[in-house]
Amino acid sequence: MIVQKQIFELDRLDLFCGATLRQVRIGYETYGTLSPSKDNAILICHYFSGTSHAAGRYSETEEIPGYWDAVIGPGKSFDTHRYFVVSSDILCNINVKDPRVVTTGPASINPQTGRPYGTSFPILTVRDFINVQHALVSSLGIRRLHAVAGPSLGGFQALEWAIAYPEMVARAIVVIGAGELHPWVIMMPGRVAEMAIRLDPNWQNGEYYGKAEPFEGLALAFVVLTMIAKSQLWADRTLGRALADPGKSPFEGLENRFLIETEIEKTARERAKLVDANSYIYLAKIGALYRAGIGFESLDEALERIRARVLLIPCSSDLFLPPYQSQQLLGALRRAGVNASSFELESDDGHLAGILEIHKASQVLRNFLDGA
Repeated sequence: MIVQKQIFELDRLDLFCGATLRQVRIGYETYGTLSPSKDNAILICHYFSGTSHAAGRYSETEEIPGYWDAVIGPGKSFDTHRYFVVSSDILCNINVKDPRVVTTGPASINPQTGRPYGTSFPILTVRDFINVQHALVSSLGIRRLHAVAGPSLGGFQALEWAIAYPEMVARAIVVIGAGELHPWVIMMPGRVAEMAIRLDPNWQNGEYYGKAEPFEGLALAFVVLTMIAKSQLWADRTLGRALADPGKSPFEGLENRFLIETEIEKTARERAKLVDANSYIYLAKIGALYRAGIGFESLDEALERIRARVLLIPCSSDLFLPPYQSQQLLGALRRAGVNASSFELESDDGHLAGILEIHKASQVLRNFLDGA
């Protein structure tokens, strides 16, 4: 399935914090065909370090397809012979150096100054994400969504959609999600990763555009994020205590290391090459602020607005958003009168199983989308 990136523009966006963004742009992709009655649309929301590239390939030669390609496409769970699937970049997407990402965030040019926003960019919330998405799908003539789905931060968005636009969402699929971000996660990896960036001398209080960027701090932030997104079971299975160089024992020198150290650092440094440090800090703050139904007195009050059926898909080895948090959300949804169910992914891959092993939930997703 060959896909093409498109761009949605909005002249103005009023934010939850009270500020206003001008000249807002986000990228998006679509898969399948919108029905004449425009009642077959599904919205996919991406995770923290993800993009709108949820499925397919941009060209025949692209090696790696979109992150949920296992379940989006002809004959798959999100069957593009039946459904019109939309996936958008979020505001403040961190991958600003990826030429196919289109977003509005700290690295964007402030139309009032002609310079990058940097740390003058306003604080956003998940509600702001979905308000832009609402404008996008409305521009396509869609008035009701068959489903909204996504992993991690994408799951936060799916749940927020069901609260903010209850008459518009028929189904919400929350993969490796929760009703709010746990305080432990706010600190680790959230604040710890931010500290790593801020301690890089090149950060310069966020005023580094056009100069040397805080790459070392950003790479360390990704080391922290990668480790909590994996699991101890994954480490045992894949790398164990193997040496990076069998001929160089850690007993013989400080620079002689274990394979897990070199592999995670290599992965983190590669990942950081596409990322803007300010955008990372801002997105971590957005995650920390997350509680479903922001602006309502309580989570229970927010959940009572939901009219959609809700499916939760946690992962058994998730350290970031452990399955007990999904069970807590399931209980809260049911107390609020929501038709909610849960399916747990059995995997050693931790939080990332909701992305890398979503195929294990293929039939569950298909049944949920087909159900009345």
